[in-house]
Amino acid sequence: MIHITDPAQEYLASLLAKQKSGTQIRMFVNNPCTIEAECGIAYCFPDEINNNDIELKFKYFSIFLEKESSIYLDNAKIDITFNKFGSEIILKAPNAKMKDISPDASLKEKIEYMLHSEINTKLLAHGGRVSLIDVTQDMIAILKFEGGCNGCSMIEFTLENEIKKKILTTFPQIKGIRDSTQHNRGSHSYL
Repeated sequence: MIHITDPAQEYLASLLAKQKSGTQIRMFVNNPCTIEAECGIAYCFPDEINNNDIELKFKYFSIFLEKESSIYLDNAKIDITFNKFGSEIILKAPNAKMKDISPDASLKEKIEYMLHSEINTKLLAHGGRVSLIDVTQDMIAILKFEGGCNGCSMIEFTLENEIKKKILTTFPQIKGIRDSTQHNRGSHSYL
């Protein structure tokens, strides 16, 4: 479920050796399944272990996960790098933002996944997002923009040169894109 490199295990064990006896590691995801998802690790003191936690045993310590977070931490990796400034723990949790979809997922699910994992990560910087409303029988993808994208002066450029290109290239069965947003410029709009 979670892979920890040997150097990372040794480093974490050295940190735990300086803590109260019985202290372990807790791994978690804040805002799972959103663009803002962040993975983290912290000390887990003995009185913080819950009955419904999942315990993963490693050579020198255990990692505890909340049961609800476990699906977002599937295939996570903990590593460490050393440089002239010291060391840095590297956490990679590919399912934290969105659980991978199966290869036999529907076209709509695949488009939603692509919008969420590739497009919205860029739009978030401007306080916006785009979602798929539907795919028509004529294979037109209907999109809706929200937040900073609603009324943004660059929305036509973004739609034509970023989103439309990406969708039509990735999903050749899609024949066109339609924006269903009633764009109203306001204080929420970017630019």
